[in-house]
Amino acid sequence: MAVPPSSAPCWKQLATGGLSRIRTSNVGTQMMIKRLQLSNASVDQKALEIHAYYAKWERGLSDEIAQFA
Repeated sequence: MAVPPSSAPCWKQLATGGLSRIRTSNVGTQMMIKRLQLSNASVDQKALEIHAYYAKWERGLSDEIAQFA
């Protein structure tokens, strides 16, 4: 499954609490979720970071990406 473009609304949804609903056993994703929960960054900054993470690791995170829809 392809990563949606950075302009897709799913990234802001993930940045505003949607990440906590993603089912994952990937330790890297779990660490990113926890760090972003504690972060004071803006929603837009978080959304861009989440997009960059999934764009980089797309091949190994297809099960998570499929949950975005």
